[in-house]
Amino acid sequence: MPSVKRVITSQARPLLKFAYLRSSYFRNPSISRSYATARLDLLALDKKWRHIWKQSEEPARIRQTSNDVVPNHDDSKSDDRLYILSMFPYPSGNLHLGHLRVYTIPDVIARFRRLQGRDVLLPMGWDAFGLPAENAAIERGIDPAVWTRNNIARMKEQLELLNASFDWSREFATCDPEFFKHTQKIFLLLREHGFVSRRKAMVNWDPIDNTVLANEQVDSEGRSWRSGGKVEQRELEQWFFHITKFKESLLRDLEKLGKDDAWPERVLTMQKNWLGRIEGAYYEFLTCTEGTSTKSHKLRIYTTRPETIFAAQFIALSPQSPIVQQMAQQDPELRDFVERVRDLSPGTTEGYRISNLRATSPLSTLQGAKGVQLETLPVYVASYVRGDYETGAVMGVPAHDARDFAFWKRHCPTEALKYAVSPHVDGSTSSLKNGPYLEAGYLTPVTGSYCTIPSDVAAKKIVSQIKATSGHAENSTKWRIRDWLISRQRYWGTPIPIIHCDTCGPQPVLDDELPVTLPKVDAHWANGRAGNPLESATDWVNTTCPKCHGPAKRDTDTMDTFVDSSWYYMRFPDPNNSAAPISESAARNHLPVDLYVGGVEHAILHLLYSRFVYKAIIGILYPEIAAEAQEGTSSKSLFGFSGEPFKRLITQGMVHGKTYTDPDSGRFLKPDEVDLSNPSQPKVVASGKDATVTFEKMSKSKHNGVDPTTFIAKYGSDATRAHILFQAPVGDVLNWDEDKISGVTRWLRRVYDYVLGIQKSGESSSSSSTGFSGEVYFGNTADEVQKMNTEKAARWAADVDVWRTTQNTIISVTNAIEKVYPLNTTVSSLMGLTNVLIENSAASDLIKRQATVQLIKMMAPITPAFAEECWSLLNPTSGSIFVDGKHTWPVPDGSLRLLGHSRINCAVQVNGKLRCVVEIPTKPAGIADAGAEFQEWVTEEILKSDEARAKLVDDNDIRKAKKVFPVKGGAVVNYVLPKKKV
Repeated sequence: MPSVKRVITSQARPLLKFAYLRSSYFRNPSISRSYATARLDLLALDKKWRHIWKQSEEPARIRQTSNDVVPNHDDSKSDDRLYILSMFPYPSGNLHLGHLRVYTIPDVIARFRRLQGRDVLLPMGWDAFGLPAENAAIERGIDPAVWTRNNIARMKEQLELLNASFDWSREFATCDPEFFKHTQKIFLLLREHGFVSRRKAMVNWDPIDNTVLANEQVDSEGRSWRSGGKVEQRELEQWFFHITKFKESLLRDLEKLGKDDAWPERVLTMQKNWLGRIEGAYYEFLTCTEGTSTKSHKLRIYTTRPETIFAAQFIALSPQSPIVQQMAQQDPELRDFVERVRDLSPGTTEGYRISNLRATSPLSTLQGAKGVQLETLPVYVASYVRGDYETGAVMGVPAHDARDFAFWKRHCPTEALKYAVSPHVDGSTSSLKNGPYLEAGYLTPVTGSYCTIPSDVAAKKIVSQIKATSGHAENSTKWRIRDWLISRQRYWGTPIPIIHCDTCGPQPVLDDELPVTLPKVDAHWANGRAGNPLESATDWVNTTCPKCHGPAKRDTDTMDTFVDSSWYYMRFPDPNNSAAPISESAARNHLPVDLYVGGVEHAILHLLYSRFVYKAIIGILYPEIAAEAQEGTSSKSLFGFSGEPFKRLITQGMVHGKTYTDPDSGRFLKPDEVDLSNPSQPKVVASGKDATVTFEKMSKSKHNGVDPTTFIAKYGSDATRAHILFQAPVGDVLNWDEDKISGVTRWLRRVYDYVLGIQKSGESSSSSSTGFSGEVYFGNTADEVQKMNTEKAARWAADVDVWRTTQNTIISVTNAIEKVYPLNTTVSSLMGLTNVLIENSAASDLIKRQATVQLIKMMAPITPAFAEECWSLLNPTSGSIFVDGKHTWPVPDGSLRLLGHSRINCAVQVNGKLRCVVEIPTKPAGIADAGAEFQEWVTEEILKSDEARAKLVDDNDIRKAKKVFPVKGGAVVNYVLPKKKV
């Protein structure tokens, strides 16, 4: 990768200054230092420790971590080995705050696990192919490869400002020939096993980007997910991956991913809905045309709610259905209606009743359908029925379908609804007020002997009974998912490794001729042309058939970039393997990824494609791994492989920026249009009125974007990392507020000043190496404590308070980092420990030092450079705080049982107003300061008080809270309840 150096100038530095520089950090553990001044500069610290890390053995250790090619290495995945990965970035050229958040989170987890002695792989690479680079090339007249490489160099420099511990030795970009060589191998491997085909298909054509889109890339309004252009339908020869062959395993294994909250429920639901398995049925209705001679026709209708057939009140046919087209030839009014509704919106309730046509339900064939009243049904032509959906006919059930209800209310407004399903166990319908009931439930009396049976159970029984009696019903399983269309008519992507021969047909490029690289088409970019330049690159297109050696042509399509990201996680453990995407040894040692972090916007496409490719490629390449994963299952086929690429998925929330708008016009204000001389009361410069302040998704049009590199240049990387973690739980939207970082910088200054005090006090660092034991130190009996004089008793009480808080903080911080989502509570817990240390000035020097050592260790994952500096003050000869393979993360020492169980006063607020103050126990250490577990515990403890039970009722019932905000482990708890509507 090329290296580009930037100098950030004219940036204001924070008021907090850490300005003392030290001598070089040598490769041996010994460090010589001088302490001429105690002023601190966070920016200097970042620069200093990044240089030390780069020059020391630490990066070398990280680069060698998890090397899969180790002689006589156990093929099983070691319990000490951990693979942590964040979704790799597209090299747009600049980092945004979303990047800062998504890459800080996994780095904190990785550093935490390394401090626990784990062997952690934390790689980084680039999702480099794609339309933006090609569009930029057309606009600028340059090769997209040049634009991409320059962006990668710039963004890599920006990423290095984060103080993250990425293993850059494994770095790659998906546009590297050595990477996309294996993307092409994967294509050919899937094709060899019958999972790839080329066929004509109606495709989604983006007229702006001039390329094909997968169904998943078209939004609900029929527009391209990237360009926003209105998508057109075209018939083209396209390549497809047969993801539908894996639909059963993709659905089945979601259950495994749901265990122990490994994947968010929201993501599992989105995946399940996209796979879209629906258990429905086909019914055959008999239609009779009345006239000079009666004609009967069988009308096949599909329904996803077979149990509602008892509530069918009409039949609706599409204007495009064959039966309607045929009848329109004999019925001028019907013909006029069909013409008139041709261009109407699909949501219209326009309809035409065919007066001489009636339909008979297949229920009429049931013998002894006790209690069921059947009548022939009227038949309508309805514009809301699609001609391309199933048979172009639906059974109208207005009591259980919103569209049917709207149509029925227009055409038969006085007709009562027939309910076949009720929410009540007894099947009663008295609570249903003449509107559609759309949920599952229990069958009603109109269903006769099926009354009170659960609707899902009844559906299967009804279809089976009709099928057995007359054959007029058939169960049917439908899926929403379709095969993955991967062809793109663009240049900047992985070329499809197929050669087309008129004699031999499509032939795979020979393995020793891979990769098929992209030709130089500089004239295309220089002229700013649109379209696919590969089609006109004749020297590249014209080639010979690998089978008959006659004239042939290369395929000019490139692959969807989602193909690259569907397997890139396999490459990091084995980045230099030229023979295969990943070796069996590397796959066994590293896969699946233990922790995957990224945005929920990738919950469907990227994650679904990755799951498919992992199951297919690992199952094909290494069937023994697949077979081992199928132990205990009856199926030993490739489709029985239950392997998943990502064990645990963390989806972080978006980052919103502070947005100012004009209260009169609603116009978004630029920074120079807002008077921030009083930050708490911003004003519109032009009018002097108070500006409206909101937090919204960052965008140029809203003038609320924040450049993270500018922010880091102002406050330092560590303060920025702590700030972005502290502001919100990982899964929540983060409202970025620069003003609040002052609390973080103030905390760091207090910690540093305290560390300097410990360092200058002369308390020997050797005490930490002699194995301090809290159990031994606090092992005094009650009698011994009672005999202490006033000074010793005060010191003892302070020691107990400091060490109790230290032990509880170790437990709570460990718990929060392991759970990931409450990471924000780690900063608040560490701030709380800092406060206790400073407040207990009477504590002994030994306890102060021991507690401070534990504090700095717990800060290390969040503020690594700052922690290294403090660690070097406390332990001048010990080397880095991050020690290769050594467990240095604090663990409880068993002394809590000796330190008593304190209770605290808890101020209970409801919507910000104090309601009562009650005494509750100190929060158990295993419960984080936020989340459902804390909410349940603190609410239960509060309501044990008679006063709380008397005051917290009705509109103040804290059990109805939507959110709970604790302060200092429960010293204050604010319950947010829905406000009563007036």
